[in-house]
Amino acid sequence: MAGTKPTGTTVAEVTAELAELEDPKAREVNERHGDDHGVNLGKLRALAKRLKTQQELARELWETDDTAARLLAILICRPKVFERDELDVMVRGARAPKVHDWLVNYVVKKSPHSEELRLTWSADPDPAVASAGWALTTERVAKKPEGLDLEGLLDVIEAEMKDAPDRLQWAMNHCLAQIGIEHAEHRARALGIGERLEVLKDYPTSPGCTSPYAPTWITEMVRRRHDGTVA
Repeated sequence: MAGTKPTGTTVAEVTAELAELEDPKAREVNERHGDDHGVNLGKLRALAKRLKTQQELARELWETDDTAARLLAILICRPKVFERDELDVMVRGARAPKVHDWLVNYVVKKSPHSEELRLTWSADPDPAVASAGWALTTERVAKKPEGLDLEGLLDVIEAEMKDAPDRLQWAMNHCLAQIGIEHAEHRARALGIGERLEVLKDYPTSPGCTSPYAPTWITEMVRRRHDGTVA
């Protein structure tokens, strides 16, 4: 039965399997991005697929405070059953960037508490928590902008993004780009803010990838939509 832990599936067994998947080369790459684990994400997803949805096991894996175990927990949990305060504690404890990103994108965005948390987190003094609020705002900019004060968001971005800590700055920059991409009436201002602040202008970008520099990002995505190369 989905959501029920099958006999024999224990935290000890799962963490032992994760230990067997540990790859020193993968850990070296991950640690460059602040993620302290060495499990290939493809293999982690394959393990999650085999375990299927197991909410209680997910909670137990999260409590281990191990990065690979927490990533697996996110993949096998039921996002909609977490309480608001539970998600708040989880985001505040998710210090590995990949855990933080997956938690927000795979769990919080699907939660019935996402809007309340968006409003609470966006004003939080902890920049990592605030970045989660901005990520949820970016989601609304793209999918449910009704009721959002886009001009007000641009005001905050213009005033605060330049000096924001890295993770928060990245989230605000994503929101800036999304406003410019999705809302033609605000595009000129979004481009102007990006050009003046020059945030991520020199960010190294792999061939074939779009730069996170907002003016380049906006211009490229609008071009692709005009050409019919993206939905």
